[in-house]
Amino acid sequence: MTHLQFADSLSRLGTESAFTVLARAQSLAAQGRDIINLGIGQPDFRTPDHIVEAGIKALRDGHHGYTPANGLPALRHAVATDLHRRHGVEVDPETVVIVPGGKPTMFFAMLMFGQPGREILYPDPGFPIYESAIRYSGATPVPIPLEERTGFAFEADRVLERITDRTSLIVLNSPANPTGGVTPRAEISRLVKGLAAFPRVAVLSDEIYSSMLYGGREHVSLLQYPDIRDRLIVLDGWSKTYAMTGWRIGYAVWPDAALDHVTRLCINDHSCVNAAAQHAALAALTGPQDAVAAMVAEFDRRRAHVVRELNALPGVRCPDPGGAFYAFPNIEGTGMRAAEAQDLFLEEAGVATIAGTAFGARGEGYLRLSYASSTETLTEAIARIRAVL
Repeated sequence: MTHLQFADSLSRLGTESAFTVLARAQSLAAQGRDIINLGIGQPDFRTPDHIVEAGIKALRDGHHGYTPANGLPALRHAVATDLHRRHGVEVDPETVVIVPGGKPTMFFAMLMFGQPGREILYPDPGFPIYESAIRYSGATPVPIPLEERTGFAFEADRVLERITDRTSLIVLNSPANPTGGVTPRAEISRLVKGLAAFPRVAVLSDEIYSSMLYGGREHVSLLQYPDIRDRLIVLDGWSKTYAMTGWRIGYAVWPDAALDHVTRLCINDHSCVNAAAQHAALAALTGPQDAVAAMVAEFDRRRAHVVRELNALPGVRCPDPGGAFYAFPNIEGTGMRAAEAQDLFLEEAGVATIAGTAFGARGEGYLRLSYASSTETLTEAIARIRAVL
C-alpha cells in the first residue's frame, strides 16, 4: 500500500466554499432537481462580442506562443491608460504585471511578505482566499472586523490598532466581496495618514469590483495616495467588469522594489498568460465601454429588487450593498445559523447560497447571495426561500 508523504503546508490551505456549493448544486441538478444557483460570483452576461472576436483573431493571426512573463507591452500600456482614465493617476506600464486572474496576485503577495513570525491583516468577512493564502505562507492571519453598522466598510482606527512590529502586509477590499461594502474616501485617507507611522508595512488593495458601484458611491483607489505608492499593490482585472471570468486574466500594479520578485514568481508559476486572452483583454480596454455601463446599470436594478425582496422575508434584514453584485442579508431573526440556512435553502428550496461563515468567523448570521442572475430568476429564488421560511 502506498503511503504518500504530503507537505505539512497543505494542511494550512483552505478553499472557496462557493465552488463546494456549486458542486453540490450541480449534483442535485444531475438528479433532476431544479436548482437556482445564487452562490457563484460571476456575471451572467456574455463577454462582449468585440472582445471575443479579438481573441479569435489573435489565434487566427498566429499569436500562439509565449509572451513576456509580465504581459504584452501593449496591454500593460493600455492598463496604465485605463487607470489614468478611471482614477486620474499616472502609472508606469513597467509596474503592471498581467497574471491569470486575481488569485495569483494574492498568492504572490502572501508569499512575498508572509513567513512564520509575521502577521498579515485581512478583512473578516472577506474573500476566503486571503486567509487561506496567509496561512499557507506561514504567517499569522489577523482579521480586520467589518460590521453591518458601517455598511461593512473598514474603519481606519480598527486597522491601525491591529498593526504590531510583526505586521508585514494589510489586505483591503473595496467594493467588497462578500458584503458589497464600499469604504468612503475619508476613512481611506485616515488610514493612509496613520500608515505613515508604519513604513515597513505593505498594502494589498483588491479593487477587482472598482467599476461596480451604486447609489452615487465613489470608488477610491489607493493609487491616488502618493505617500504609499512605494509599498502598494493594487489588484484589478477583467473578470467582473467585462464578464470574462473564464478567460482567466487579471493584473496588478506593483511597487518598484517588488517587480523583480513578482516577475520571478510569474516565471516559476505560469511562465506567461495565455496570449489570445491578452489580446482580448487589450480589446476590452481600448474598445467601446457601453457594454460595461449597461451591465452595471442592470446590476443596480437587480440590487434594488433583491434588497427589497429580502427585507420582506420573515426574520431577514438586508443592508444596501454599495458595490459588487452580492447581497449579504442578516438571517439572525430566522433562528438559524449560517451553515444551517445554506443547507436548508439548497436542499429544500433548491436555491444555492453561501453561508457567511465561508468568509470568516464574523460572517455568522449572514448569507451571501449573488444577484448576477435575471430579475425573474431572483424573484423565483426568493419566493422559494420565503416558502421554506
